[in-house]
Amino acid sequence: MEELKVAEETRVVGQAVPRLDAEAKVKGEARYADDLAFPGMLYGKAIRSPVPHARIKRLDLSKVAAHPGVACVVSPADIPGENVVPVIYRDMPLLAAEVVRYVGEPVALLAAETREAAYRAAELAEVEYEELPAVFDPLEAVKSDAPQVAVPEAAETGNVFNHMVIRKGDVARGFAEADEIVEGEYRVGYQEHVYIEPQGVIAVPEAGGMAIYGTLQCPFYVQNAVAAVLGLPLSKVRVVQTATGGGFGGKEDVPSQLAAMAAVLAWKSRRPVKVVYDREEDIATTSKRHPAVIRYRTGAKRDGRLVAVEVEFYYNAGAYQTLSSAVLWRGLIHAAGPYRIPNVKVDGYSVATNTVPCGAFRGFGSPQVIFAHESQMDELAVRLGMDPLELRERNALRVGDRTATDQLLEESVGLMDAIERARELSGWERLRREAEEFNRREPFRRRGIGVSTVMYGVGMGAKAPLLDKAGAYVKVEADGSVTVAVGNTEMGQGALTVLAQIAAEALGVRVEDVQLAPVDTSRVPDSGPTVASRTTTVAGAAVLDAARKIRARIEAAAREVLGADAVEIADSKVWPAGGDSGRAVPLSEVTRWMWVHNWDMGATGWAQGAPVDWDPETGLGKAYFVYAYACHIAEVEVDLLTGEAKVRRFWAVHDSGKIVNPALARGQVAGGVAQGIGYTLMEYLPSLEGRIEGTLMTYRIPTAPDMPEELVIDFVEAPYSDGPYGAKGIGEVPLMASHAAVANAISHAVGARLTEYPALPERVFALARNKTHPR
Repeated sequence: MEELKVAEETRVVGQAVPRLDAEAKVKGEARYADDLAFPGMLYGKAIRSPVPHARIKRLDLSKVAAHPGVACVVSPADIPGENVVPVIYRDMPLLAAEVVRYVGEPVALLAAETREAAYRAAELAEVEYEELPAVFDPLEAVKSDAPQVAVPEAAETGNVFNHMVIRKGDVARGFAEADEIVEGEYRVGYQEHVYIEPQGVIAVPEAGGMAIYGTLQCPFYVQNAVAAVLGLPLSKVRVVQTATGGGFGGKEDVPSQLAAMAAVLAWKSRRPVKVVYDREEDIATTSKRHPAVIRYRTGAKRDGRLVAVEVEFYYNAGAYQTLSSAVLWRGLIHAAGPYRIPNVKVDGYSVATNTVPCGAFRGFGSPQVIFAHESQMDELAVRLGMDPLELRERNALRVGDRTATDQLLEESVGLMDAIERARELSGWERLRREAEEFNRREPFRRRGIGVSTVMYGVGMGAKAPLLDKAGAYVKVEADGSVTVAVGNTEMGQGALTVLAQIAAEALGVRVEDVQLAPVDTSRVPDSGPTVASRTTTVAGAAVLDAARKIRARIEAAAREVLGADAVEIADSKVWPAGGDSGRAVPLSEVTRWMWVHNWDMGATGWAQGAPVDWDPETGLGKAYFVYAYACHIAEVEVDLLTGEAKVRRFWAVHDSGKIVNPALARGQVAGGVAQGIGYTLMEYLPSLEGRIEGTLMTYRIPTAPDMPEELVIDFVEAPYSDGPYGAKGIGEVPLMASHAAVANAISHAVGARLTEYPALPERVFALARNKTHPR
C-alpha cells in the first residue's frame, strides 16, 4: 500500500511529476509516452470481443478482479460519465454494453501492477456472446436484407452512414456529346499507418481532475473525450503531448479512445494508469485507410476536352462513424480531379460493416478516388491516341476556372507550372522513347512511364469550417529570446521549425532564439487539429498575427531607446532606419528596457480559414479556401517472369505556395512518395471474417531499396495571399500524387490496366498475361 500512499500524496499536491522507469533510465531520456512512469502507476488493458457481431449475454469479471496483480476492473456500469468516444458523431461506446460490432471491440478494462499481469488477467474474463449475422463488404452491407450494423442515430438509412453528392451541369447531355467514353471499377484495400511508435497514453489523477500524457495529434480532441467519459468540465482535464513517433492520421481520433480507457481506470483506482498497445494490438484494433470500391465513367471530345464524369464510390467505414463522414466528403470534393469538367455527377457512400472502424490517413479519403480518376485519364489518352501528359495539360485547372463543385479559382493555381516543370525535369518525350526502345530489346522486362496530377483542398473545408481556426501566443523575453505557444503538435513533419521560422521572420530575430512551448491544453491556445495540411497555413497565420503585434511594440521601444524616428530589426539586432547596421545594438537591450519599464511583452494571435460556402443538396460551392497542386512522374520496371515491379526514377513537382523551409518540404515529399509506393505495390492487409490478418512480419512497407534510384523534387510557387508569406499546405499531397503515377506506370509497362491495389507480383504477373488494351 506504500505505492498507493505515494500516488495519493502526489495527486493531492497537484500535478504529478513523471519519473523514468528502469528501461527509460537505460535510454537516458523520457520523451515518449512509453518511457514515462509515475509513482504507483498501473498498466491498463482492454478485454476485447473475439467475434464480429454479437449480443453480450453475460460479462463476468470476478476472476479478473481476483487476480493478485489486478488493482481494478471497469465494466460499462463503472464509467462515471457518458459511455462514448465522441469524434464527429457519438455512436461509438468506450465499452460495448449490449452489442459488439467488430472483432476487437472493448467490452471491459482492467489495470494491473505490471504489463505481464494485465495480459494474463485479461484472459480470465468470462463473456458469453450470442452471435449475430455479420456483414463485411460495403456492397453487401447496403442491401436491404443486410444485417443492421450502424447505430441508427448515426446513419442516414440502414448501414449507409452518409450519402453525399455533386450535381453540376447535365451529365446525360455531356456523355451524349462525348466522342470517347471510358468506364472502370477500381478497388483498394486497407493501408496501415505503421507509425514508428504505437499508440500510448498515461492518465494521472490530479486534484479534482485528470491529466493525460500521450502520443497524439489532436490534444483538444482527447480533452473532449476524457471530459465526456469522466463527466468533468473541460477545465478539469488537461492533455500533454509527449514526443510523438509519427502519426499520418492514425493519432487523430484513436488516442481519444486510449485516453478515455486510461482515464476511467485512473479515476476508479485513483492511481496513474498507462495504456500502451503492442504492435499486434495496434494493427488489429486501430483505424486504417478506408477500403473502397470506386466506379467511374468519363467522357471526352476527340480533341481531349473532358465533357462529363460520373462517379459512384463506396468507402468501408467499419462499425462506427469516427471520421468517416469527413473522409467521405474529401473524397467527394476531389473525385473529379484537378480538371475543367462542365458536367459532373458524383455519389459517395460511407457504409457500416462489422469491421474495425476506419479513420484518418494521410490524404484523408482522396487517394482512393485519385487512383481511379488518374487511371481514367490514361485510359482516355489511349483511346484518343494522345500523350497522357498533353491530355492533362489540356484540361488542367487555371486561375479563372471552376472546379467540380463550381468554385471559382481566383488565385494561387500553379498546376500548369507544375506540369511544365515536371515535363522539363523528367525529359518527358525522351523518357517515353527510352522506355519504348528498352521494351523492344528486352524480352522479359518492361518499362513504363506514369503521370498523375492532383489538387488538394487545404484545411478543414466547408464540411468543418468551425475547426478551421487557430490561436497563438507569442512572448518576447527580457533577453530577446522568444516563446511561441500553439496547440498544434509536432510528429515528425517539422511543424515546430516552420512555426519558429515564421515567428523569427516577423520579429526580426534569429530562428535559434525562438522556442516553441510544450503542448499542454491548460497552457496553449486551441489551434485546431493538426490535420489537413493546415498547420503552416492557419496556425502559421495566427503566429504571424501575434508576432506582428509584438514587433510593433518592440519598434516603439527601440525608437525610445535609440532616440530614432524609425528603426530596422534583423538577426536579433536593432539600428536606426537608414543607418549603419554595423553599429546596431543587440535586441536584448531593447527588450530589457521593455521589461524594466513594465511593457506588455506578450500578444495573442488569431487566424481562421477564409469563408467557405457549400450546398450539401447539390454539392456545389466554395469547398476550400485554397488548393495545393502537384504533378508526379514515375518510371517503373516490371519483371514479366515474376510480376515484380520496381520504381526506378521519380519526379515530383509541387505548388504549395511559398515554401517556408525547402529542406523540410523536400523531406515531406520524399516521405509521401515512399508511402505512395507502398500503397501501390506492397501494403496488403487482408481481413478474414472481419478479423485483421497481419503483423509487421507480413505487412510490407517500403525500405531504402524500394525507393527510386533517382528522386527529383522541385517546387513552383503560386503564393496564397492569405497564407503566411504566401504559404499553402504540403504534408498530404505527395502521397496523393505518387501512388497514381506508379500505378499508371505499371499499366503502361505491361499494356494492361491495373484496377486494384496493391499491385502484388502475382497480380501484375496475371495482368501482363491478360492484357485489356493495346500498348
